[in-house]
Amino acid sequence: MEDLRKKSTTETDKEIVFSKAIKAGKRIYYLDVRKNRKDEMFLAITESKKVVNGESESPSVSFEKHKIFLYKEDLGKFMEGINEAVNFINEGNSSHEDVVSADEAAGHYSSDEIKIDIDF
Repeated sequence: MEDLRKKSTTETDKEIVFSKAIKAGKRIYYLDVRKNRKDEMFLAITESKKVVNGESESPSVSFEKHKIFLYKEDLGKFMEGINEAVNFINEGNSSHEDVVSADEAAGHYSSDEIKIDIDF
């Protein structure tokens, strides 16, 4: 049984070809470049947030994790979107053509748009 654990850990380690951790307060963001079974690389972004439950002398500590997987063909569009959002924040604009409308925020989209909301 112990050999199986070592083998699966080693196989998992082979998948990650680059990793960067970014500490930000109670959160840590991990940027992992991984390879799939076809040796194609993709980016896995993980947010890990420390959660403390209970106010007793021995509170329980756990971590919430959320993951996003970005594939090579989507990286350019994703970076464009990130850059636009960062510029918007830095400029402090209160009006912008890409601001989410009240209908979109409520989950109502036009029929030609595809929106995906996934909880992990």
